[in-house]
Amino acid sequence: MFIHLGGEKIIRASELIAIFDISIEKSSKISKQFIQQAIKDKKTEKIGDEECKSLVVTKSKVYYSPISSTTLKKRAHLLLTN
Repeated sequence: MFIHLGGEKIIRASELIAIFDISIEKSSKISKQFIQQAIKDKKTEKIGDEECKSLVVTKSKVYYSPISSTTLKKRAHLLLTN
């Protein structure tokens, strides 16, 4: 199964670790450190040109998605329950 993250980006559901609202990037010291390390390791990818609304953490990358975390969580939940 696959999850559409926005733009032309699709990931395997099995690769998904977590979906966060973009606000976590600024509100948590641990998440700031995690993102900074991912950027340093060149393991981040911004999807499209729109404003980022969520962070999607996978086994290999962190994606900045223009789709809200609520919508992405619903998509993931639908895949996991079917």
